[in-house]
Amino acid sequence: MDLMELLPNYYRGNVTMEKLQSILSKKIQALANDLNETIDQCFINTATTLLSRYEKIYGLQVDVSKSHEFRRERIRAKIRGVGTVTKEMLKAVARSYSNGEVEVIEDSANYRFIIKFVGTLGIPANMADLILTIEEIKPAHLAYTFEYTYRTYGELAVYTHEQLSAYTHAVLREGEMN
Repeated sequence: MDLMELLPNYYRGNVTMEKLQSILSKKIQALANDLNETIDQCFINTATTLLSRYEKIYGLQVDVSKSHEFRRERIRAKIRGVGTVTKEMLKAVARSYSNGEVEVIEDSANYRFIIKFVGTLGIPANMADLILTIEEIKPAHLAYTFEYTYRTYGELAVYTHEQLSAYTHAVLREGEMN
């Protein structure tokens, strides 16, 4: 912000006024930056320095070695997990960690449920924290397992052996194929 632009033209060229307005402009910009930073800390999606406070509020282990986005995912999942545990809640929590569609299959007769990742190939990257979050929100008497989705032989049958030889087995099972 250039405060000189807000003043009448007869102040242009006045060294004292230009210096004063320059100093004030820098101070106002610093205040505006501090205000924006403060507002960012009020919301989990933009917080950085206050993430540990949100983690403590929601009873999560503070781990500053993890990325900000990783920590935000856990906090958001914990918030979604407050209240009675339902099938929809478990889906929302698992979806927030996998960034893909999830099915929750209830097996009441065996006191367990299955979380099936259908929108993501392979094992989602953030499984350790998903497991921690599920352990925190699920009823103690229920067990659970995970099912993962991989590319099948039938899906790869449209390619020639030569085309497939450009990829590793891991990429063929769950990676990006161009």
